[in-house]
Amino acid sequence: MSYVADHGVPTLEYLHERFADTRTRVSAAAHRTPVVTSRTLDARTGAQVFLKAENLQRMGAFKFRGAWNMISRLSRAELARGVVAYSSGNHAQAVALVARELGAPATIVMPSFAPRAKLAAVAEYGAEILHYDLLGEGRDALAVRVARERGCTLVPPFDHPDILLGQGTAAAELFEDAGALDALLVPVGGGGLLSGSALAAHWLAPTCRVIGAEPAAGDDAARSFRSGRIETVKDPQTIADGARTPSLSELTFALIRAHVADIVTVADAPLLAATRFLWERTKLLVEPTGALGVAALLSGAADLRGKRVGVVISGGNVDLEAVVAAFAS
Repeated sequence: MSYVADHGVPTLEYLHERFADTRTRVSAAAHRTPVVTSRTLDARTGAQVFLKAENLQRMGAFKFRGAWNMISRLSRAELARGVVAYSSGNHAQAVALVARELGAPATIVMPSFAPRAKLAAVAEYGAEILHYDLLGEGRDALAVRVARERGCTLVPPFDHPDILLGQGTAAAELFEDAGALDALLVPVGGGGLLSGSALAAHWLAPTCRVIGAEPAAGDDAARSFRSGRIETVKDPQTIADGARTPSLSELTFALIRAHVADIVTVADAPLLAATRFLWERTKLLVEPTGALGVAALLSGAADLRGKRVGVVISGGNVDLEAVVAAFAS
């Protein structure tokens, strides 16, 4: 079956066939995370809300799904040569953990100023860390060079079919466990989770409207969605550190334009309020990026009163120092 359609984007037929195998592959290693409800959240939003708690996923975020789906497909020889990734957070931890589970050496390109908890987790999973800012080279360029010089496989954070299809398995489980949904709210950074979720909805819940939720300070995806071309926001200053990606990729942009109904934005103040709400009312330890969908509901950015709404809580690897300081400010 054809892999590539126009502009290097895989055909839907290829992706659909690949998704069936992906679901089997990911379910063998990932947690089937619970769906959580809150009567208080329902009352405040006027909707019936179902939270897919990916903060309870292995290594604390949905990223495990995509990393497992891609790395587990490598041959023994490829695994022996190792993998390399660039990330300041959850993707770094996911690749490091999956590589350890599969016996592959892992090199992760991260900034020295990444949250200490995330640096510590990557190190504890056994990966080598290279600090691109101290080496005077861009993170993407350094990762590509390391992969070339060492013969490693580059595992991108979102720009690969197996990565985004792996992420889409979270939405597929939510559709099965929560029943029919009118809308699905999904955080968006580089677009892997959003595009994978949108594909899952296209195949499993075609009447469900998929809506991305993005921090207002890093609104590149929302502007791209409206302008019809990829927009960039360089180094967005937002508490949602998992959504600071400067732009979508050609792959995720094409899929989002084709299968996503809307992208809304949320400022940091209501995002922090939603994070606090989730901590206090649902007892879920959620990082601000993971709270974007709930923030969109609570702030009214996504008005879905009277609807059955799914929300992907994307992660729980909280930079406690930063978030507690933000709460206090």
